[in-house]
Amino acid sequence: MRRARPARAARYLCEAAAVATLLAFFRMLPLDWASALGACIGGLLGPALPVHRRGLENIARALPELSDAEVRACARRMWRHLGRTAAEYPHLRRFSIERPDGRVELVGRDNLEEARRSPTGGIFVTGHVGNWELTVLPAEQTGIPLATVYRAANNPIVDRMIQRLRSGVGQLYLPKGASGAREMVRALAAGKHLLLLVDQKLNTGIPVPFFGRDAMTPPAVAALALKYDCPLWPLRVERLKGATFRVTVLPKLAIPKAGTREERIRAIMVAINATLEGWIRERPEQWLWLHRRWPD
Repeated sequence: MRRARPARAARYLCEAAAVATLLAFFRMLPLDWASALGACIGGLLGPALPVHRRGLENIARALPELSDAEVRACARRMWRHLGRTAAEYPHLRRFSIERPDGRVELVGRDNLEEARRSPTGGIFVTGHVGNWELTVLPAEQTGIPLATVYRAANNPIVDRMIQRLRSGVGQLYLPKGASGAREMVRALAAGKHLLLLVDQKLNTGIPVPFFGRDAMTPPAVAALALKYDCPLWPLRVERLKGATFRVTVLPKLAIPKAGTREERIRAIMVAINATLEGWIRERPEQWLWLHRRWPD
C-alpha cells in the first residue's frame, strides 16, 4: 500500500476508529436489534448527507411516475435499508441458506445445481440490491468454488475491516483493477465461478439502456462469457422483513450466437441491465441509488 500523506493518514485513522466503534457496538447487539437500530440511524442521518440529493435526482429520473412525495419516501426507505445493511456486517456469519435458523430462503436450487455441474466455470451476475454481501451464500455454502470481485473502500484500514467481516461468508475476494482482472481470468481457467456486481458506472464502458436512458456499463462480464464460453446466472437478494432475506438463482441467460463480438457483448449487457431494472422496479428502496449511474 502506498504511504499516505500525514493529513490523509490521520483522516483514515479517525474514520477507521469511528467505523470500528460502530461495528463493535452493533456486534454486541442481537442481530434483530442491530438491524433495526441501523435502520433508525440510516433514516435519520442519510437524508442530511450531501449525496442524498443525487439519490433523489436518480429516483425521480428513473421512476417519473412517482410524485415528489413518493420520491422522498423512497429515498428515506433506501437510507433505512442501507442502515440495516451496514449494521448487519458484524453478523454476517449468522446468515445461511442451509441452516433452519439461517434467515435466508433459497429459491432456484435447481439452477444452482446446474451451475455446480457446469463443465466450465460460470459467472453469477448481481448488483447492489438487498444485502448484497449475501450474494456469495448459494455458491459458498454448497461447495461451488467462487471468487467475488469487489470495489475496495477508499480508506485502506476500513477496507481491511470489511474484508475480515466478509471472510466469514466468502473465501476469495478480488479487488477491481488490473491485478483483480488477471485473477478473474485465472479463476475461470481453473474452473471456478465468479460473482460480479455490474450495476455501477464505468466511464470506459459501453452505453446500454437502463431505466430508459443509456448508462455507461462495464462489458467485462459479457466479454468473459464469450471468451471462455461460460454461462451467466443472474442472482438476486431481497430483504423480506427485518433481517430476513430471499436469495434467488435465476435460469442462466441466453448467450447470442449471431452477430459480431461487439454486438453480442451489447446484447448480453442489455439483457443484464433489463434484469437488474426489473428487480429494482419491484423493490426500489433496496437499490443503491447514490451512484453517478447516468451522464449528467
